[in-house]
Amino acid sequence: MSGSNILSHAGKLLGECTALEYILLGDLRDLLEEPADEQTCRWLVAVLDALLDTIPREIELQQVGGYLAEVLEQYPNWSGEVVRLKQEKHALYVKLGGLRNSIVARAPFSQIADQVSGDLCEWMKSFQAHHRHERRLVHSAFNIEVGTGD
Repeated sequence: MSGSNILSHAGKLLGECTALEYILLGDLRDLLEEPADEQTCRWLVAVLDALLDTIPREIELQQVGGYLAEVLEQYPNWSGEVVRLKQEKHALYVKLGGLRNSIVARAPFSQIADQVSGDLCEWMKSFQAHHRHERRLVHSAFNIEVGTGD
């Protein structure tokens, strides 16, 4: 595959990862509204496992051509923000793994459901905010007009 074909293929796969994440977040939101029983717990762990498989794939695909390379091509001085976003995504992944492990390792789910629900809701808000920030940075890079002066 040529370089442009690889980037195009990676972009398509990245879109699929993002769509899957969106579906999984919806499933997660729905599960958090279900009764706090062991069946819900099993489904919750399955959805978290799927997210924990999908997020590293998304990160890997974002690296093809460089993470937010299109932003850095336009504004190299934004590299600090790009690095911060990259680190934030990794931290969100680690946090989700910790939440998943705490569900599996703890007392009966019915006893921890309220805490888990709050933690996962907070994580989802942070994850969605992260994606919005990535999109906003890309949009800003291509929508800022540099003045030409008089």
